Amino acid sequence: MTLATYDYSHHQPRMIDVLIADDHAIVRRGLRTLIAGEPDMTVAGEATDGYEVVYQTRELNPDVILLDLVMPGQSGLEALSQIKIDNPEARVLVLTSFGENERVFSAIRAGAMGYLLKDASPEQLLQAIHDVYNGESHLHPTIALKMLRELDNPTIPAPDRPVTDEALTEREVEVLRLVAQGLSNQDIAKDLTISERTVGNHIGSIL
Repeated sequence: MTLATYDYSHHQPRMIDVLIADDHAIVRRGLRTLIAGEPDMTVAGEATDGYEVVYQTRELNPDVILLDLVMPGQSGLEALSQIKIDNPEARVLVLTSFGENERVFSAIRAGAMGYLLKDASPEQLLQAIHDVYNGESHLHPTIALKMLRELDNPTIPAPDRPVTDEALTEREVEVLRLVAQGLSNQDIAKDLTISERTVGNHIGSIL
């Protein structure tokens, strides 16, 4: 799947600089190969622990940060919090093996724009990078399903649950259900006869 992001002023594809943060060399190599094969993406750098990703983000100012949550030094979650303090506009896509509720919701609260499990297909990952780069949120279907279950049966005790003024709208719940079924933003847009950007906005509101 190739979705070129064009800079119309120069009529050249705008390269998306991606920083890879994972402590496993084989994972970093696989991600580097995948990203390097895309005409509109480049690997800005790599980080192997939580401290290094914060440093590399400051130095390289990448467009998208692919972040594993479990790394030596400081955790990916701590790194994410620091990155967002340094630059609230930083676009972080969590790519992890773990889908426990506590990790998921902590990462979302810390400001991750996307949450993908490592069993995602290469096409899903590339789409997620494009979505996050374009300022749209991206959720793995498994994570969307967890969020739906959390809405029905909250696991966080009431006193500790974050207070929100607004519950999800009917349309937001509808979008979340379609994400949980594995539909892409494009498919959801067709299904609900709305634009892809509107779908992205709904997912952002849900988060």
